[in-house]
Amino acid sequence: MPSVQDAFASGGTLVFGHRGACGHAPMNTLPSFQKVVELGADGTEFDVRLTRDGHMVILHDPTVDDTTDGSGAVSQMTLAEIRELDAGAWFDGEFRGTRIPTLDEVLETLGKSTLINIEIKSEVYHPDGVEAKVADAIHRHKIDDLTIVSSFNPLVLRRFHQAAPHIPIGFLHHPAEPFFLADFMRGLPHAARNPHFSEVNPVYMRWAKAHGYHVNTYTVNNPELGLRLRDLGVSSIISDVPDVILSALRG
Repeated sequence: MPSVQDAFASGGTLVFGHRGACGHAPMNTLPSFQKVVELGADGTEFDVRLTRDGHMVILHDPTVDDTTDGSGAVSQMTLAEIRELDAGAWFDGEFRGTRIPTLDEVLETLGKSTLINIEIKSEVYHPDGVEAKVADAIHRHKIDDLTIVSSFNPLVLRRFHQAAPHIPIGFLHHPAEPFFLADFMRGLPHAARNPHFSEVNPVYMRWAKAHGYHVNTYTVNNPELGLRLRDLGVSSIISDVPDVILSALRG
């Protein structure tokens, strides 16, 4: 498998599964990651958060309320408490009993079968150590060359870059996010900008290319939109249904 940098530099448009293949299996769970590999996506994207006792778990929201049978903030729960939750039944009964995985479990499941986009989730601006923990996990699993790390939080990206300057980073942004956050990226070397698809147009692409950024856009489930973004020259498309986008781009 090529490195993530070589893959982005190849000139084609890659397809990444969003939180695994979350259109086919409960998001950010092992069945979802197994499905994204089965579908043949170029890569997968997922979210990492810290528990109260400092473990890295794969969950998008700051609380467990919407995707489990429990409630409460991830940051206020221990790994043991999170392990008791059912993270699959909400999606479909066949996934009943599916648990929230740790980062290590996901990386063990994926191995070197796919490129990886790890989004570090952190709503706080003071250091909590998550960046160094993620960098250590990437290194232990020997996937430094297959991984890009992303975040909406520019301070997280700065701390991650300090911990692992050789691993590329991407700045996530969305029209609803405060516009001034991008100012905190000034002077920080980063390989990519990861915009919501609604922000991608010819002007944006000219700007990104002039600054040497790859463009990884989310969350694209419509094949016609996928084709339009490919033609604009995005580096990767992140999709809940990577098989649909793959079929449109390569069919």
